[in-house]
Amino acid sequence: MTLRDLIECKRDGGEIPAAEWHAFTRALAAGTLADYQVSALLMAIYFRGLTARETTALMDGMLASGRSLDLRHLPVGRVDKHSTGGVGDKVSIALAPIVAACGVAVPMMSGRGLGHTGGTLDKLESIPGFRTRIPLADATRQLERLHCALIGQSAEIAPADRVLYALRDATATVESIPLISASIMSKKMAESLTGLVLDVKTGAGSFMPDLDDAITLAETMIALGARHGVPVVALLTNMDAPLGEACGNANEVAEAIDLLKGRGPADLRELTLRMAAEMLVLGGADATREAGYGRARDAVDSGAALERFRAIVAAQGGDPQVCDDPTALLPQPALRLPFLAESDGVVQRVEPRAIGRGITAMGGGRTTMADVVDPAVGFRITTRPGDTVRTGDTLAIIEARDTECAEAGRAALAGAVVIGPTPVHPRPLISHRITTGGVEQLA
Repeated sequence: MTLRDLIECKRDGGEIPAAEWHAFTRALAAGTLADYQVSALLMAIYFRGLTARETTALMDGMLASGRSLDLRHLPVGRVDKHSTGGVGDKVSIALAPIVAACGVAVPMMSGRGLGHTGGTLDKLESIPGFRTRIPLADATRQLERLHCALIGQSAEIAPADRVLYALRDATATVESIPLISASIMSKKMAESLTGLVLDVKTGAGSFMPDLDDAITLAETMIALGARHGVPVVALLTNMDAPLGEACGNANEVAEAIDLLKGRGPADLRELTLRMAAEMLVLGGADATREAGYGRARDAVDSGAALERFRAIVAAQGGDPQVCDDPTALLPQPALRLPFLAESDGVVQRVEPRAIGRGITAMGGGRTTMADVVDPAVGFRITTRPGDTVRTGDTLAIIEARDTECAEAGRAALAGAVVIGPTPVHPRPLISHRITTGGVEQLA
């Protein structure tokens, strides 16, 4: 079939054979396809979906389009984590060194900002000198020595996915369960993992606001992992409000370092430790989630996790003194301005999408993949849904490079933070745990 044939088949609700998906991903990786036709196929997939066979074939094709990170010689478990994307989500930055300090290898392969959500790579690159583009051979040596590497998707791994990833963002086709699943799992299956933990966001600020869709997304990725012999655990987590307080790039790194020092917002700490517990069980370090939680907490409280992060930063070209004084080394905004409550009441919503889009408007995110990110701008959100506030209370801090940037931030917050008279009962931080055994409601 030609690419036009594939577009027509999917437009009309047909099923594309696996061999055609494999040929499509080979051509994507070779750069021989026109962006406008690939974009048309993405839009057809967005509206028509893919069957389970098609999703598997697309994932397998993207995986086969490049090389894999072979870590089977490591004498410890190899576990990664992936978040489907949220606002203020800096979990990976603290989580990876915590788990590595506990004796499980973490080949943490992350991405850049997508849509209204931030990207771990953009955040890490706010550390002076930090390199996320590392050849696979160097990443392997670092994993042998430190049990952790914080890297981006190199040209060697799933190159077909790199093309689709950029086009999905540009064509507003991000929120597609089969495309999300195939993209994530093609990269994760290239890491020779013994386990994978998924943070599947649900709620207003997620790509899957509907609970049933979030469960379907989790189940789809779990099935793809099982096909490759990799056990996958998914936690469904609340993204009705930003995670933690810092929203941006450099400020999120500082908050992650704060967590590694035993401080930081309670929701961020709890989610990070719960994720760590799941990873330590899958990695064979602990028999139960309770034991894993305790081990992870001890790694933070003892300073072992912070020292592991310091070593990772140094190994990847960054300045390890960022662990001692983030404010002195990370990019800082020229202005910090309070955003104040204009009435008494209860905080009804802190809309994550509006905040994420506000960061982009301030220059801290991308509207095209070629945009340069300003790591210093963002917000510090100091209120949560359900809080009672009085007129004049500080709801957030705007971190801006100039007055125009600050006004863009203020406009975003004006639409994001809603105050009203009605009591609010936020959803639990973690609502469900999903495995091949089924869906468990936790709260």
